[in-house]
Amino acid sequence: MKSELSLPNTIINKLSFLYFISVVIFLSSCKTYYIPIGDFKKQFAGIDSSGFKKVTTLGPYGERVKYLTFPLEYVTCIDKKGRLIKLKISPSLEIRFTDFHNKGTVFYFDRISVDRNAISGVQSRFISGIRKQIPISTVKTIEVQDGRKRYKYVDQ
Repeated sequence: MKSELSLPNTIINKLSFLYFISVVIFLSSCKTYYIPIGDFKKQFAGIDSSGFKKVTTLGPYGERVKYLTFPLEYVTCIDKKGRLIKLKISPSLEIRFTDFHNKGTVFYFDRISVDRNAISGVQSRFISGIRKQIPISTVKTIEVQDGRKRYKYVDQ
């Protein structure tokens, strides 16, 4: 009787392990880049909403969404080996801000705005209009990663 009960548990454990390995492989295949806080502030210095440009994105289901974004084409980051990398900004690029309590906030990169004291952004493409704001003074690390979501810029 005991061996019959352990068989399903063994299968469940193996499936759980395979799922875990799949997630780890998927996440590790995405390259993560870093932006020092000072460099982040410099790249966004002097950009305010009056200089934003209008873009149109095409989503994975054919939906088109128009919104304003900052006028940058590239963002300068650092890879894991310490090399400077220029990433082309796209609608699938995500940025993660981690605070001093190790709480992370993820925004779509092209949906952030930065002022002297805070960063605000959109966390969802489905629930538009809801913005979250975090104080720059609480940010410990900044990471950038392509979320591999099927969004792209298109001509209006």
